[in-house]
Amino acid sequence: MKILAIILIFIIIIFLGMIFLGWIFSAPVYHGPVSDHFDGKKFINPGGVEPKGFKDLLKWFRTRERGEWKEIKGIGFGPAPAEKVEGDSIVVTFINHSTFLIQTMGLNILTDPVWGERASPVPFSGPKRMRPPGIRFEDLPKIDLILLTHNHYDHLDIKTMKQLSDKFNPAIYCPLGVGKYLERNGIGNITEMDWWDEINIDSSLSLVCTPAQHFSGRGMFDRDRTLWSGFALRTEKGSIYYSGDTGYGDFFAEIAKRISPIRLSFLPIGAYKPQWFMADIHTSPADAVRVHQILKSPLSLGMHFGTFPLADDGMEEPAEELRRVIEREGIAEGEFILLEEGKKIMLK
Repeated sequence: MKILAIILIFIIIIFLGMIFLGWIFSAPVYHGPVSDHFDGKKFINPGGVEPKGFKDLLKWFRTRERGEWKEIKGIGFGPAPAEKVEGDSIVVTFINHSTFLIQTMGLNILTDPVWGERASPVPFSGPKRMRPPGIRFEDLPKIDLILLTHNHYDHLDIKTMKQLSDKFNPAIYCPLGVGKYLERNGIGNITEMDWWDEINIDSSLSLVCTPAQHFSGRGMFDRDRTLWSGFALRTEKGSIYYSGDTGYGDFFAEIAKRISPIRLSFLPIGAYKPQWFMADIHTSPADAVRVHQILKSPLSLGMHFGTFPLADDGMEEPAEELRRVIEREGIAEGEFILLEEGKKIMLK
């Protein structure tokens, strides 16, 4: 009986510990008026699409067939970017995962910046970085704007955000509710946006917050309590569209209609297996190509692959599958590409 009692107490302690940690890690939640995608407590995907729940998560854990990942070390960083790019030319440098440096009109813009070693609330567990970032943090030019699409750990790395805030004090744009977590960590200069809000950055550039099909949360008690989104930088020569994390949905037709013409798109291709579990929240390479076609984007860059093992697709699978889909769909060479970390591309 004593052994059973000790085991029971141990189980209770672990359970209470998990609840406590789930509360500690949870982000502050949004409070605001009800809308077509906010019911007063939680945010809702376009069309009411609901990601898989806890039972499906357990099923996935029981039946996982993980692809191969191998940590890559000893490769050099890319060259330091230019201090700025004037005019309407665009220079894009791929850092890693969903992090890009976009330079145009004298502005330096970072998307979902992550330089951390794990996409996790703790430094000793969780998805580990499998390849170094393409650019050293120390080599970044002065960052003017940061676009944060949601609060998941592989998109909002709070240590990176603190470093960027302390060094550059950039203007930070994020969906509703995400700013409270940043403020709690001493970060300011934040503007929260709802879907389809548009803000003028200057006389020739505006920022549109676009819908996405995903979810949010950093702990056990903040699921869907802050918004997720994409962004579009609207310029005189066309929009630069950054989708953020998203599954495929009919809302892409509305995005195409509202932000066209599109000059450049950033679309996710990884963390898509098993598709029965992931399709609602992550586009597969085939989904990404469909989005590319709907947007009529003359150039799309793939993202959200090859850095953190978040799902069952292997390290190289998204890139390999994208190549097969591009060939099958007859997409022109150079129209949907992947950059290596540290590499850049220029659009004139």
